[in-house]
Amino acid sequence: MLMSDTHDHQAAGLSNLGAPMPRIPRVVAVSSGKGGVGKTTVSVNLASALAAAGQRTLLLDADFGLANVDVMLGLTPHRNLTHVLNGECSLEDTLLEGPHGLKIVPSASGKQYMSELSAGQHAGIIQSFSSLTMPLDMLVVDTAAGIAGNVTTFAQAAQEILIVACSEPASITDAYALIKVLSRDCHVKRIHVLANQVRTPAEGREIFDNLARVAARFLDVNLVYFGAVPYDDWLRRAIRRQQPVIDLYPKSDSSRAFREMAKEIIQWQPPRTTRGNLEFFVERLADPTAHNPGLQACAGAAL
Repeated sequence: MLMSDTHDHQAAGLSNLGAPMPRIPRVVAVSSGKGGVGKTTVSVNLASALAAAGQRTLLLDADFGLANVDVMLGLTPHRNLTHVLNGECSLEDTLLEGPHGLKIVPSASGKQYMSELSAGQHAGIIQSFSSLTMPLDMLVVDTAAGIAGNVTTFAQAAQEILIVACSEPASITDAYALIKVLSRDCHVKRIHVLANQVRTPAEGREIFDNLARVAARFLDVNLVYFGAVPYDDWLRRAIRRQQPVIDLYPKSDSSRAFREMAKEIIQWQPPRTTRGNLEFFVERLADPTAHNPGLQACAGAAL
């Protein structure tokens, strides 16, 4: 090889080193230990607040079998994840558009087999994200409630996990059960806790303190208090009218809370590299032209 060719190759390598890394969308999984604590309400309103703040946001309804994100936004999907699993369409074909340009991937409701998907089917859903070509800043995943496999699968795939709990004793007990599974079995080291429908700020802090006290004693996990959504009749009215509270009642207490939470998420340090497990699909979102069969096979085996 000529000396000039060597210099050219070195220059090209240095040029690549200086090239900006593709932006990796921040993935936030919203979960809860039990149903009925407002997990989907938080997912929908938080995703809407992120979109309203200028973030290119995708909301994935991963509560397979009991999906209702589309209902909460008054949308009527013609295709959903069931059609993707059956090979009838691509993931992009299912996309719905919500407020502020928010994109939604709907799932199916009333389909028992969707709540009993195999590991391979979970892998197929996550791998289908590689077909998306849109640029994204945020991916919010509304998981199912509880400690089922699909909950931990998507929680492991996220950079951030947000667990929603309320003051009911069963909610706190089940939230701790989910935290324990994520910590001991999935080796998750950091979890954010959101107290929902609290009457006072002190009530929200008490919910978190109860969880943090037990977790510090028995688990190797860092619990972070994300904040609280106040009990708000305006939020209940917005739910009935199938619209985000930030749009319908922007001056309400709950609306202010969701906007503040969205602002905090935007300020979180953006991920520079994926954490492992199933996060390969985040890389595929950032660079849909990438092709790495070895990485896909490894991720599939992890399931």
